[in-house]
Amino acid sequence: MAGQQFQYDDSGNTFFYFLTSFVGLIVIPATYYLWPRDQNAEQLRLKSLRRVHGRCLWYRLRLMKSQQSIVPTLKKAALLFGWAVFLLLAYKVSKLDREYQEYNPYEVLGLDPSASVAEIKKQYRVLSLKFHPDKGGDETTFMRIAKAYAALTNEVSRQNWQTYGNPDGPVATSFGIALPAWIVDQKNSMLVLLVYGLAFMVILPVVVGTWWYRSIRYSGDQILINTTQLFMHFMYKTPNMNMKRLGMVLTAAFEFDPRSNKEATIRPTDNIEVPQLIRELGNINVKKKEPPFCYPYSLKARVLVLSHLARMDVSEELEEDQRFVVRKCPALLQEMINVGCQLNMMANSRGGGFHAPRLVTIENCMKLTQMIVQGLQESKSPLLQLPYFEEEHLRYCISKKYKVRSLQDLVSLKDSDRRSMLRFLGEEKYDEVMGVLGSFPHITMDTKLQVLDDEDSNNITAGSIVTVTVTLTRKRMADVFEKEQETTPCLGEEAAPTEEAQGDTSKAKTKVWQNKSKGAKKTAKSKKKKLTKKKATPAPVKTKQANGNVAGNDVALASTAAAVAAKEEEDEVSDKGSESDEGDANKDSPSERDDDSDKQSDTEVDEMAGDDEEEWEVLQQSIQRRKRALLETKSKVTHPVFSLYFPEEKQEWWWLYIADRRDQTLVSMPYLVCTLKDTEEVELKFPAPSKTGNYQYSVILRSDSYMGLDQIKPLKLEVHEAKAMLDNHPQWDIPDTEEEDEEQEDSDGIEESEEDDEDND
Repeated sequence: MAGQQFQYDDSGNTFFYFLTSFVGLIVIPATYYLWPRDQNAEQLRLKSLRRVHGRCLWYRLRLMKSQQSIVPTLKKAALLFGWAVFLLLAYKVSKLDREYQEYNPYEVLGLDPSASVAEIKKQYRVLSLKFHPDKGGDETTFMRIAKAYAALTNEVSRQNWQTYGNPDGPVATSFGIALPAWIVDQKNSMLVLLVYGLAFMVILPVVVGTWWYRSIRYSGDQILINTTQLFMHFMYKTPNMNMKRLGMVLTAAFEFDPRSNKEATIRPTDNIEVPQLIRELGNINVKKKEPPFCYPYSLKARVLVLSHLARMDVSEELEEDQRFVVRKCPALLQEMINVGCQLNMMANSRGGGFHAPRLVTIENCMKLTQMIVQGLQESKSPLLQLPYFEEEHLRYCISKKYKVRSLQDLVSLKDSDRRSMLRFLGEEKYDEVMGVLGSFPHITMDTKLQVLDDEDSNNITAGSIVTVTVTLTRKRMADVFEKEQETTPCLGEEAAPTEEAQGDTSKAKTKVWQNKSKGAKKTAKSKKKKLTKKKATPAPVKTKQANGNVAGNDVALASTAAAVAAKEEEDEVSDKGSESDEGDANKDSPSERDDDSDKQSDTEVDEMAGDDEEEWEVLQQSIQRRKRALLETKSKVTHPVFSLYFPEEKQEWWWLYIADRRDQTLVSMPYLVCTLKDTEEVELKFPAPSKTGNYQYSVILRSDSYMGLDQIKPLKLEVHEAKAMLDNHPQWDIPDTEEEDEEQEDSDGIEESEEDDEDND
């Protein structure tokens, strides 16, 4: 009976198959993920950014890194070597002889499968004369020929060949293990055992353990868990945190401690250079003994951050450490904001007695992020974010003639005024400044307030979940400014009739940078002024009355004219009323009235059905939009930030949240918008107040990169009383009559069966 045989690969053929597959599984994915991207594409991208970002620190560092780095070359060399090994093994495998071939006696004899017995015997005779050992032929070949002849002429051998594929009958199945036989050789047993023990009992546990103990020290945002606990402790301890205290807590993070992070360094020269910087900065509380603010790593990080905000020059060694600290700060501040939001949610769930961070603390975190990215102190002008602008140049901007204090003011100036104001710049520098200013973002924010999944989505009741849909649209300042310049001449030509009209339109016109609320207030004021002017028209009559008879005649004429005008108006009204009465009289018949009422009811039903269909379509669109948002993964690469002193390329991100600025509390948690390229829609949800009334909130948009571009939009909330829940809804109640009917039917059936039994008896 046939059995099974397991044997190692003596010839090495199957081992080459295994090795080729193993190398291919490593080389192919590694090439896809690790092959350096096209350097020409990166160079072209940097070249396109050069006009705007050429003076940025991160841009210069990226150029130096791309020129000096040999990592892409080493990656390419390693991957090419792997492919060479893979192709060599594949070529080796293609040249190997197949160990297993299907036995075919016709191929051995060199005959066609349709050959007759006579042809088989004739061919065997010819081959025997050629390959017989007595005739000087090969014995092995002759044995194969004799076996093939027997398989085709002997009945038993032919039956075995057709059934088992072998004239000798069933044979043992052989399985080859794709490892060479020398691995299990007695001579190499100790060496193989040593390699196995070293690989699986030493190297693998060390690698897995190292990875595990490193990973558990970090949160999902790659922030040390000890740092998160530190932030939570101090934000709970100091709910109302000013900017100075916030900087101390930030620089106490364990990311800057060499014992927790190997990237952080403490140099011997720090004992000389750091005290010198402290003396130059001046306003640092060095004597404070509160840990961890008094630790050397925290003091050094704080000094480096403050010198970065003051744009002070430091030594080369400290400059490298300063870049490391500044690079880590935005992620740490984002973690502080997350911690503040968690504490606020805990305070909302627990009620009173819990110290939640105030709104000013979270907003200071956002402001500090802007300051660190731009390398500016809080009190400095936003104009210093532009290249070639220094402190002494601000006096040209903050003059009685121009009064330019923000980036929006600078953009809204006429080109001639702007050129005269920036006369300290040359032509090339002026063009570069305007190119940078034109690349800054201008965001328009539209809000929509509703209660989703409710019959009346516009009716906000106490305790309902309110959804504020905010649509953000980003444009370049240059594009918005060009459109404003194009539209203003047309408006001026149309508004040319009178000086008074021109004055009114100039008052009603609002700049692009101003909020719509301010524009609405101004237009309302202008309307009030017009109304007061119209009401004040009889004033000249009083002045004329003081002049004697002429004034009296004028008064009489004016009164007669007014009486005539009043009569004409009454006649017109009476005519219109008579016409309407005649029309109503013609429709006095009952049939016509019924037809009119039917038409009105039909139109009302159609309007209600149309409204329901529109609401259903809007609901379906919102559901589909949410599904797409959940499934779609958008890139966080938006627009590179112009930053003169930040050492790393940063993308434009925005914080969006709703706050009660009067109570200094968060209404909705800040949402970090990381995917705003052109247009982005964000939903902010919060529970409506439990008490009815009018509430004034603010929708706030803050940049994490630029100073002076934040926006605040008022949000009015009118909360109504919630509808009373119905205790006895007809849909839920089972009428008692049905139960009584069922009982009556059952009793009638029992009585009928008893009567039938009596009749049978």
